[in-house]
Amino acid sequence: MAAARQLLTRKWWETERPNYELVTSQYVLDEAADGDPDVAASRLEALAGLPLLPVENGILTIAEEILRKAILPPSASVDALHIAMVAHHRVDYLLTWNCSHIANARILPSVFDVLDGCGLPRPIICTPEELLTDDTDSP
Repeated sequence: MAAARQLLTRKWWETERPNYELVTSQYVLDEAADGDPDVAASRLEALAGLPLLPVENGILTIAEEILRKAILPPSASVDALHIAMVAHHRVDYLLTWNCSHIANARILPSVFDVLDGCGLPRPIICTPEELLTDDTDSP
């Protein structure tokens, strides 16, 4: 599964990346830096040069509300921060393979209720696979 996700991510990065204005956050950079040093260096190299979304007032409040309503467990506080960051900055898409706490169809309605209550737009939260263009079905 992990190998397939890596292949799909590489394909998205190579074919679809030019179609989007990419941004990142310090939360993403911190996670990318974890793990095997060589692999982490490769991830950080791929993210280098992307505009960094600033941490601003309100992001922590949004994340805390997601956690307070028990939408995500306390152990997923960084995941709540990813969602809050994207919503606060009105980023259209949050691309992730975290299907436990972020791209999860069971929890997204509750997350969106929190965002609606904060007067924030609902980002499209999905995996890279969902944003790949499949030319094989084209006429």
